[in-house]
Amino acid sequence: MDAHPYSRLTPDLVLDAVAAAGLHPDGRLLGLNSYENRVYQVWLDDDSPVVAKFYRPGRWSDAQIDEEHAFARELAEREIPVVAPLHSLKFADFRVAIYARRGGRTPELGDPKTLEWIGRFIGRIHAVGATRAFASRETLSPKSFGHEPRAFLLQTNFIPADLLEAWQAVTQQALEGVDRCFQARYQPIRLHGDCHVGNILWTQDGPHFVDLDDSRMGPALQDLWMLLSGDRAAMSRQLKDVLLGYEDFAELDRRELPLLEALRTLRLIHYSAWIARRWDDPAFPAAFPWFNTQRYWQDRILELREQIALMEEEPVTPA
Repeated sequence: MDAHPYSRLTPDLVLDAVAAAGLHPDGRLLGLNSYENRVYQVWLDDDSPVVAKFYRPGRWSDAQIDEEHAFARELAEREIPVVAPLHSLKFADFRVAIYARRGGRTPELGDPKTLEWIGRFIGRIHAVGATRAFASRETLSPKSFGHEPRAFLLQTNFIPADLLEAWQAVTQQALEGVDRCFQARYQPIRLHGDCHVGNILWTQDGPHFVDLDDSRMGPALQDLWMLLSGDRAAMSRQLKDVLLGYEDFAELDRRELPLLEALRTLRLIHYSAWIARRWDDPAFPAAFPWFNTQRYWQDRILELREQIALMEEEPVTPA
């Protein structure tokens, strides 16, 4: 039995998969920064390099991956700057997607015009995303991103025994706050799902969006809140700048605003469970050596206590 899903993913297999898509690799490849999946830049004999993504086996079904690719292509066809796959195939039990290589830098989120520009394109993504629902991909909810990850962590031995009671209590209280925030009615739409700065590449022509691996149904605010940081006044100004562009194409339902800190809370819990679920993959202990430590869980308890207080305040609104 394989020690982890990628034990069979050798350089030869990567090159053979790219060749199976009808391309001509010249033998050179470079592993790119990715943990959930494995991603490589592959040089070709007769063209520019491509990026080959090997999905983690068992995470998504074929139908869910096909929906991700169809959504990306739907956006690209409408001239929205999303990097869609050039090829999608199954090779040696791996689902593989091959993309054109696209460069760029991290956007300057301190610049109001940059936030407006990014907001404009997220608004266009959401205008398309709202036209119909995913049939197979998951929906972001307190259950899927909070209660189920918490239950998983409580079944493991990762949380130190002397902190277990405190972590259990603070996560229960935090999720009660999340559940209250999610009582607001909103219309789920198809989302990018993980719209942080690492998935937005900036060029002189503006932003383009990569990696729809976490695309799912959920509240529109999920694709906006990760652009906001700092104190309440700073986030209020940033939200105003984002919405200045966003609402050229899509209207943000203000009933979603109480979800901002709830979504941040869910991400904190979900992230811990994500690392724990992948701990048998050798890439994870090497990349996250601080995870299985006393300090890590102490810091998470403090963060969640802060989130409990923030969820009890009035929601952040555009300045």
